[in-house]
Amino acid sequence: MKVVLQRVKEASVEVDQKVVGKITKGLVLLLGAKNRDTDKDCAYLADKLVNLRIFEDDQGKMNLSALDVKAEILVISQFTLYGDTSKGRRPSFTDALEPEEAERLYLRFVDFIKQKGLKVEKGVFGAKMLVKIYNWGPVTFILENK
Repeated sequence: MKVVLQRVKEASVEVDQKVVGKITKGLVLLLGAKNRDTDKDCAYLADKLVNLRIFEDDQGKMNLSALDVKAEILVISQFTLYGDTSKGRRPSFTDALEPEEAERLYLRFVDFIKQKGLKVEKGVFGAKMLVKIYNWGPVTFILENK
């Protein structure tokens, strides 16, 4: 699994011109699943990201985690994170997990974060979405399972 995370002041996601998820201070997560990903990968990445110290303390140092600041989380499914652009001009998605299992893992990932006690909003799996992100910092990281 791969997560592109951005620290945000606020963010929202719309489907068919209707807001389906909205957060304030927190993280937007773009989540992609690849072949052979498992529930164990979901748990590992969820734990890693809620404990990653990327929020500033009183001295302006990145010493606080999402758990410390009670960050809100917006999770967006994004299979294109596993698009291979190394050959030709059209991305190949052979490494992306098939949709049914990818959706199951996406929902499992959301559940793992909710179990940590954080507010979690999400997009609609497989839908065309408009994601509005107010990146704060800007701060962006990429996390992957081993």
